[in-house]
Amino acid sequence: MIRNSLKTDPVILEKIARVVARGLNSEGISQWSLTYPSLQDFANDHEDGSLLIYESEGTILGSVTIKPENDPAYAKIIWEGKNAFVIHRLMVLPEARMKGIGKTLFMAAIEKAKTSKADSVKVDTHPDNLRMQRLILKMGFKRKGYLESINRIGYELILH
Repeated sequence: MIRNSLKTDPVILEKIARVVARGLNSEGISQWSLTYPSLQDFANDHEDGSLLIYESEGTILGSVTIKPENDPAYAKIIWEGKNAFVIHRLMVLPEARMKGIGKTLFMAAIEKAKTSKADSVKVDTHPDNLRMQRLILKMGFKRKGYLESINRIGYELILH
């Protein structure tokens, strides 16, 4: 089930992020590191109400952050939406992959953007993260361009 984060979740999420980062790095994907995302990133997301948790039987299996757009790197691409929300830090425990959790987290983030009156949702991922690119495209996002300053590919979903 999807729920809003609790104050205790960032500590758990930081541990999950290290597992996910090691997995990405072992696949040659330098999207996350031993320090990013950090405990402080998750704590900030919790504090501003942007952090959603996927939990099953009391165990956190994944999370996603959805925030109003504020990343200067995004200014380099021509986007369709004018009032966008951005998906950040989507992650699923490796042993819980291929069960629809990533898709469920995406849908929850998109719904939160809709209820916040956004006209689009944006997301980016590392050029080598093909698994995430497949999920992004499966969710209906369109590739919008390359964000050179952060070495990411940007995608957008127009909300109607």
